[in-house]
Amino acid sequence: MEIVAADIGGTHARFSLAEIADGPRVSLGEPVKLPTADHASLRMAWEAFADRLGRPLPPAAAIALAAALAGDTIKLTNSDWIVRPDGLGAELGLDRHVLLNDFAAAAHAADGLDAAHFATICGPADPLPETGAITVVGPGTGLGVALILRAVDHSHILATEGGHGDFAPLDAIEDRILARLRKQHRRVSVERIVSGPGLRAIYKTLADIENRAPTLNDDRTLWAAALDGADSLAAAALDRFCLCLGAVAGDIALAHGPGPVVIAGGLGARLADILPQSGFAERFAAKGRYQSLMESLPVKLITHPEPGLYGAALAFAKEHGQ
Repeated sequence: MEIVAADIGGTHARFSLAEIADGPRVSLGEPVKLPTADHASLRMAWEAFADRLGRPLPPAAAIALAAALAGDTIKLTNSDWIVRPDGLGAELGLDRHVLLNDFAAAAHAADGLDAAHFATICGPADPLPETGAITVVGPGTGLGVALILRAVDHSHILATEGGHGDFAPLDAIEDRILARLRKQHRRVSVERIVSGPGLRAIYKTLADIENRAPTLNDDRTLWAAALDGADSLAAAALDRFCLCLGAVAGDIALAHGPGPVVIAGGLGARLADILPQSGFAERFAAKGRYQSLMESLPVKLITHPEPGLYGAALAFAKEHGQ
């Protein structure tokens, strides 16, 4: 059975045709990535994807949205797009569809992929356990969080908004980061720091501390300089970002179990070689009386190139079958 898989985030809308077979097994076609800002709505991006393919789209779809799926009208967390679930099928010409949170889709992928699609960040290199709680967390345009509850014969996937918990500074530098962000936001969530845009707040705070002028003026340039180490201030900001991500991932794991953690998200893949060499593991485990327990938990990075698309299609397969 052929369906459309869509993974709609604040920065990019990703689409692919997916083939579903018994198992369930999912095969993704070539993904198409469209800037969200280039299109006025999901429908407009949907039509642009169809134009790219040069053919009608199948009347079945799995659509993952970077938003809380509550109410009659859904606004994407980091985009102006509005989605109205009750009319979505008619609007897109669909007979059947599944609508889910983007990190629920990532969790479906983490639950369905085999061990070859994971790399170990810290903790034991053991495979993910067959039963129990597994946290899925990852930075992108925002900070996504979901929970997998594995039983013997079934997994429950729970979308959460854990990325909007309060940021808790752990040293004087993070006190300064929080103070900067409090001037802009009445309440500072972890997503304000541990996300793509969050690196800038860290970078500007370190510039103040070092009495240096911040010279990298857009997020794309800042991230490129941070990842390749070309700018010492950007590289230091990335080191701090990894510390904060470790602390946040550990807090969420504690709240969910504690249990193993899977790192996903658009930035997760870009940090694959950096996180194991950073202070992530130390901060992840630094939970007082639970430190030894936290050190025993495997923390994995999902390496599938399109976990949101794959997981969305897998969610459709679980609900509708062939």
